[in-house]
Amino acid sequence: MTGPMTAYLLERAWVEGRVQDDVLVEVEGGRFTRVEPDAAGAREVERVPGLTLPGLANNHSHAFHRALRGRTQRGGGTFWTWREQMYDLAERLEPDDYLQLATALYREMAAVGITTVGEFHYLHHAPGGRAYAEPNETGLVLVEAARRAGIRIALLDTCYLSSGFAAPVEGAQLRYSDGDAERWAQRVEALDASVAGADHVVVGAAVHSVRAVPRDQLATVVEAARGRPLHVHLSEQRAENDACRAAYDASPTQVLAEAGVLGPLTSAVHATHLDDADVLALGDSRTRACFCPTTERDLGDGVGPSRALHEAGSALSLGSDSHAVVDLLEEMRAVELDERLVAESRGHWSAAELLEAGLAHDALGFADAGRIAVGARADLVTLDTSSPRTAGTGADEHTAVFAATGADVTRVVVDGRLVHTREQSADVGRELAAAIDRLWKDAR
Repeated sequence: MTGPMTAYLLERAWVEGRVQDDVLVEVEGGRFTRVEPDAAGAREVERVPGLTLPGLANNHSHAFHRALRGRTQRGGGTFWTWREQMYDLAERLEPDDYLQLATALYREMAAVGITTVGEFHYLHHAPGGRAYAEPNETGLVLVEAARRAGIRIALLDTCYLSSGFAAPVEGAQLRYSDGDAERWAQRVEALDASVAGADHVVVGAAVHSVRAVPRDQLATVVEAARGRPLHVHLSEQRAENDACRAAYDASPTQVLAEAGVLGPLTSAVHATHLDDADVLALGDSRTRACFCPTTERDLGDGVGPSRALHEAGSALSLGSDSHAVVDLLEEMRAVELDERLVAESRGHWSAAELLEAGLAHDALGFADAGRIAVGARADLVTLDTSSPRTAGTGADEHTAVFAATGADVTRVVVDGRLVHTREQSADVGRELAAAIDRLWKDAR
């Protein structure tokens, strides 16, 4: 990546683990070449008012779920009844629809300061399970959507082989399955080759869940994912744990540990219903815990032991999952506020810790993002510190985590390029409406 040198004087910015004033940054080739706090005297430099953060990392996304917002919240039910509505949507989605929807969603993410998305991608094939002429058609659609939106993507290509503990796939699930893990791995290898050289893409891998990938297939996934980010849905519902124990006489965490899935490159998504042994296994292996509080509360799944996992050795990352809300600032504070409800006490996570959880680009294979530092990717997310939400809150990390929302983002720079300003938000809304209306037009 090449381009002219640009420079900004940031009124306040998160640098080296704290908020600093008058930070002069210079950017060339998409990376920071100079970061100098206390540079108030800098001349002929664009001044950026407000509080500027590094770009945020959304570690868990299912892009097509965005079309469910406002529909699945009606009435009651459980995760399992919600899933039937999600399957109905999955049946109707075609590549052109998916490109329009994912592009609009990724622009929504950019608008709230997300500069890297981890897309947990399992909608691989055409309705009925038929392969597209290009076997990675839908994955490449997501890569293109991220490019159009101006953000980076870790495409976490997901292995999904069973409707539940060796039962065959059915209905919409036929679109998810490659038949066995070996064929899944071959397709992912071809995907990796097809995006080689694209600076905004990392191809990672995912195990959908222990219910969707039989135990004897896990080793193949682990081998194919070697050196890549590897994500897995873990213990999201109690029913999943009960079924796993009935099938394998072990918890989902134990099954994953025995198969070699856990480790520093692995993220356990949700990690909600864990016992003490599970927490220790995840911590000892340095497996990350990816929490998605706005989805977990929307589906009534429960509250996971975020602080216990952290103390055991599992670093925290965050995701918006089903996109009931797309706002990483809300995900940050929700971790602390949910923990308060469970513990009936306050102060489990500091604002600084929660902000760092929102900057976990390394869990998506972009270790050179998530900080304002020389040599890092030049991402800048600026918050309005004088809005009705943020005014008088200190203009520091507490403002970002406990006061601001995505609506307070005024400008977003990704890899040195300005990709969003607040004035463009209405355009993003119109794109989302057009994409989602197109999907549901025949269902009214």
